Amino acid sequence: MVDVTALGARVASSAVVPLVRRLFVRDGPGAGLVDRPVRISALVSFRSEKRGVTPKDVDKVAGELVRRALRAAGPGEQPIDADEARAVQDALAHTLARLGEITIEDYEAVGLGPERFVRELRTGVPLAPYGLGGSGALLYERLLHTAALHILNFLTQRSTYVARQQTVQTQQLARLVRAVDVLLERLPSQSAEDAGFEERYADHIAARYGTLTIYGLDAGTREWPLDAAYLSLEATRPHAGREGRRDKEYLAVAAEQVLAGQEQVFLRGAAGSGKTTLVQWLAVTAASRAYDHGLTHLIGRVPFVLPMRRIVRPGAELPFPGDFLRAVGAPVAGEQPPGWAERVLRARRGVLLVDGIDEIAGDRRAAARRWLRELVRAFPGNLWLVTSRPSAVPEDWLAAEGFGEHSLARMSQDDVATFVRRWHRAADAEESVGESLLRSVRSTSELNRLATNPLMCGMLCALHRDRRGFLPQDRKSLYEAALTMLLERRDRERELPGSEGPRLPYATQVQLLQKLAWWLIRNGRQEMDRAEALQLIGRALPALGLADTGEEDVYRALLLRSGLLREPAEARVDFLHRTFRDYLGARLAVQEMDFDLLVNHAEMDDWEDVVLLALAHARPREAEYVLSRLTELRHPRGSLLAAAGLQYVAEVDPGVRKRVEAGLLTHVPPKTFDAALELARAGGDLVLGLLPGPEEADLGLAARVVHTAVGVGSEAALQFLCRFRDHRSSGVQQSLAAAWHTFDRERYAREVLAHLPRQWAVRVSTVEDLRTLRSLGGWEHIHVRGAYRVEDLTELIVADRLLHLTLDATHPVEGLAWLSAFPGLRTVAVLSDTDLAVARQAPEGVKLQIAAPDSSS
Repeated sequence: MVDVTALGARVASSAVVPLVRRLFVRDGPGAGLVDRPVRISALVSFRSEKRGVTPKDVDKVAGELVRRALRAAGPGEQPIDADEARAVQDALAHTLARLGEITIEDYEAVGLGPERFVRELRTGVPLAPYGLGGSGALLYERLLHTAALHILNFLTQRSTYVARQQTVQTQQLARLVRAVDVLLERLPSQSAEDAGFEERYADHIAARYGTLTIYGLDAGTREWPLDAAYLSLEATRPHAGREGRRDKEYLAVAAEQVLAGQEQVFLRGAAGSGKTTLVQWLAVTAASRAYDHGLTHLIGRVPFVLPMRRIVRPGAELPFPGDFLRAVGAPVAGEQPPGWAERVLRARRGVLLVDGIDEIAGDRRAAARRWLRELVRAFPGNLWLVTSRPSAVPEDWLAAEGFGEHSLARMSQDDVATFVRRWHRAADAEESVGESLLRSVRSTSELNRLATNPLMCGMLCALHRDRRGFLPQDRKSLYEAALTMLLERRDRERELPGSEGPRLPYATQVQLLQKLAWWLIRNGRQEMDRAEALQLIGRALPALGLADTGEEDVYRALLLRSGLLREPAEARVDFLHRTFRDYLGARLAVQEMDFDLLVNHAEMDDWEDVVLLALAHARPREAEYVLSRLTELRHPRGSLLAAAGLQYVAEVDPGVRKRVEAGLLTHVPPKTFDAALELARAGGDLVLGLLPGPEEADLGLAARVVHTAVGVGSEAALQFLCRFRDHRSSGVQQSLAAAWHTFDRERYAREVLAHLPRQWAVRVSTVEDLRTLRSLGGWEHIHVRGAYRVEDLTELIVADRLLHLTLDATHPVEGLAWLSAFPGLRTVAVLSDTDLAVARQAPEGVKLQIAAPDSSS
């Protein structure tokens, strides 16, 4: 039988709106939009003496709503009989007639929102006399909510006063109405069994993925609500230029919008860059029907979170849809109706979030690609996001399967500031502590280089507070300090009971964790069976003086006290983050003198961080041996890895250093933009001295050189870029304009932007950005990313300079009439997930372009 709770939502706006309008007085000819508050009871037509409907006709409106809802159920699927349908109609008519009695004004009603407005209408309407059963009462509630939503939206449309007084609520109502229509198109008629399970599954997704474990927060506040913790980062994609060559810049889009313009996306991102957090956010947003986020491409869809390290098991086949939930250990898997997952995917409602291709062994990746290809072909029209570290698989690895590639960008200066302030609020720390850290990050090049992703920023926040402002200045020292804080101070301050295992000395914990980490790395694994962990611990105990301590007790102590291990599923164990696994494994590799093993695996992407961190742990002679071996590898990865490793070594023989630099020189100048990014990541500041200057580079090469320096992103890189600010290449000028938020806002504006032609697009996301551009005398092409206030744009943008405006955001309900404040404006590009309604009242003569976020140019 069809699910009765969905029927009220299955009446489209095109059907509800005319019925709602019949409840109100029709404005006379020539009447304009109302600019004053009006009591709702004065608007209803059935209390008016003018020609119109009567209370009897309210019953007709209610009857039509009931009939349309039941018609959506289809023949043979009626959830209530004719008598109960009449009872629902009577109860609904009685409730809607309350519109003629309530004393609130229109703007007050809109401020209540649909839920509270329904309660206002329900006041004084007892349902007992109507004898509604369970299904009848549910249908009454759903139809009343649908009618209330459209009534409130109608009130916002007839009155400019309401739109101004209740701006946020008006925008939400408009989004809700659009969302309900999208949901109606996307949501098929479901059985009560499927619909009921889908609700329970959505609750499971919200509970399982609705919080984040934020590094360094005390035990009581480690779980951070996702809606407060999520930081919108940028994803970039290469833009095809003229003559088939890659263009001079990478196009950027908010990471959560990557699926708005393309159904299948392969997303690359470094360790700790936020890939898994993005997966969680998309899953929770889709499960919540995404009404409040304006992401209509997620409405009515069902998320499937598929961490590759969980679903790829030795000797086992990859799961197909019916086994997805069981493969990830979802507790609701046993309640899943037979064939439910396949029905969802055949209806093109799935959001499949495949996280961590890099976290499975290299010899399983080809099988994973075949699995993805089969699923995409068998179930077209669903949304797919596949994530990986940057170098795990070749470029265009999934291009033949129709996936477009994006890369998560490093955090901008504004992103870092937002994260640091949120972290300190969540930790109940003084605001001044966070501001002190931000000053240190901005003024110290080493810290600025570390603060590139959420994981590293979280570490810096925790250590800065814990060590009263003293911070490590390199990656190895940062990890070491973090381990000390986790393994010593966390255990001591939490005062864990003895039932959670013996209290182990710091050195003992590190030694045991190293053994687990190094075993995982050597075996190409991200997690191990609990039995394997117990076996490794048991072997190590005698040498650690713990022969009389049971491995079970020691395992429990490491799991509950260290904060570094976790059990993602029953009888499985892994590290809290892969970065800690790589750090600890590299440390043991150096202790065991496994240098040849490290070099022999240097060409494998998942060993890259292990090799670099081993160089940081190694003594000078050991590091020189590894660096020399890396330069001898025939694979180009060896020379790049050696150059990156040089930044981790405190002391190195000049001859070895010269060989490393010579190897890096073979990659200079970069031949492609992808090679430029790889060179920047490997060489850092070292590569800046090897790059040609503006006088030595032709137009194409100069753009790639600038791209490299932007990728380095350091203080020295900013000084290097200043030399290119007068270069005549349009590609160079575009790249320089786009790189603003990679560096300090004020300084970059002063030293670079101020010297560029004002025609190139610059992105703004804060009021401070707008003020900075105003201090430069204005800008011709501005790209607004994120929520904005009309007053800020009209007051802070220099009106006479603006020619082109891009709005990548949710737009104000009053439309775009405010653009008339810019007399020279020629084009407006609207890149948000919206519809043509935003064009209402757009100034004459302004060319309006509406496109999905990923199709911008």
